Amino acid sequence: MTATPLKLFNSLTRQLEEFRPVHEGEARVYSCGPTVYNYQHIGNMRAYVFADTLGRALQFKGYKLTHAINITDVGHLTSDADAGEDKMEKMAARQGKSAWDIARYYQEDFERDLHRLNVQAKAHPRATDYVAAMIEWGQKIADKHCYQLDSGLYFDVSTVADYGRLARAVTEEGEGRIENVDGKRNAADFAIWRKTPPGETRQMEWDSPWGRGAPGWHLECSVMGEALLGFPFDIHTGGIDHREIHHPNEIAQNQAYCCTNGLDRASNSGANIWMHNNFLVERSGKMSKSAGEFLRLQLLIDKGYHPLAYRLMCLQAHYRSELEFSWEGLGAALVRLKRMVMAASRLRSDAASKATVKPATLTGWMMQFDYAISEDLNTAVALTLLDEVLIMKNADAGQRLTIFERMDAVLGLDLLTLARTDLRIRPKSATITEAEVEAKLAARKEARAAKDFATSDRLRDELAAQGVEVMDGDPLGWEWKLG
Repeated sequence: MTATPLKLFNSLTRQLEEFRPVHEGEARVYSCGPTVYNYQHIGNMRAYVFADTLGRALQFKGYKLTHAINITDVGHLTSDADAGEDKMEKMAARQGKSAWDIARYYQEDFERDLHRLNVQAKAHPRATDYVAAMIEWGQKIADKHCYQLDSGLYFDVSTVADYGRLARAVTEEGEGRIENVDGKRNAADFAIWRKTPPGETRQMEWDSPWGRGAPGWHLECSVMGEALLGFPFDIHTGGIDHREIHHPNEIAQNQAYCCTNGLDRASNSGANIWMHNNFLVERSGKMSKSAGEFLRLQLLIDKGYHPLAYRLMCLQAHYRSELEFSWEGLGAALVRLKRMVMAASRLRSDAASKATVKPATLTGWMMQFDYAISEDLNTAVALTLLDEVLIMKNADAGQRLTIFERMDAVLGLDLLTLARTDLRIRPKSATITEAEVEAKLAARKEARAAKDFATSDRLRDELAAQGVEVMDGDPLGWEWKLG
């Protein structure tokens, strides 16, 4: 373990708390994953960069990490409410495919994005694999905590203590986004099981004691969290939007299932610490999936930005702060990433060519980095310290490399394996191929050797007009010039 205690902001208590593992030497983390009925936008992906950074910090502190990001492949309704169209069924009908095919396709795309962003969680449990367990859960809590309506089985939130404490919503007005369903006892009551309406057939439905239908969204995470990590586990993460309804409902189910009391003890909620990242804000309105070509990671790549530039952009802000997305900001993050990769390459070369001759002098830098990470994942400060280690002049290269490797392992930027050419991604809109670029550069080199500067300038201008920036004197030679 590193020296500084790891302090994390617990949304349940609204204060910083020292991390104390439930199981000695282990850290068990559950992150709410996506509903795989569509591509994930980059705002969704910020949650997984945050959760991955948390996991890496826990490993840095010496804990054995178990991190699960669930896959909701059951088509729950279009909002946190208990009414609306089924997302999976709606997309299946639109594309003329089965709901199962839709779920698998978008799950694979999501997992591809996780890989591109260096998110290392290996457990991606699917809700459809746990439906039998969900029915068992419902049966265990039904008598004391639930009631039936024509539309399904509902959880009575008045049967558990401190409902809504996580959201600080202690009145019905605090749960105003829940849509009214005829017969509900309380406005905040939510579905444990949704019956398929009479006369309808859905692709994703199962038999249950409450009729044929599908589980409620909130039930999925409770069941998978308990099955994979056991109650109570250490940390539950999600976007700040989950703090208002989804997670309070999870907590209520966990209290009912475990027969626990009020939330004065965090462990009664099912997890010791609840953590939430803030929103990524994009002013044009293109973040929404309803906007057509919304902002997803592939769009960034199509425009020539390496996905780790987006990871870096996320790390430059604190996870609990709003982060505004702009192409200018992403471009600045890409430039910073390029500089880091170049400096890391020089450091690696220096460490390989120079013997270690000085005693350890960089302990202080590692202590500062440890402190930054330990103060609720202050990645902005941690990045500054990493930059400073990269540009040090009067310190041993081997020691710098060792410390740099430890820092980069926490931040997850792969700076020692990336090459500058990896960051030179061809924009989808480019009309010239890399082979054509190289051919023009070769012709330009011949023209310069022959002192034919008019031809040299013409070729440079032609490349510039096609989005290629020629960099004379730079070993890389050229880059795509991003608009």
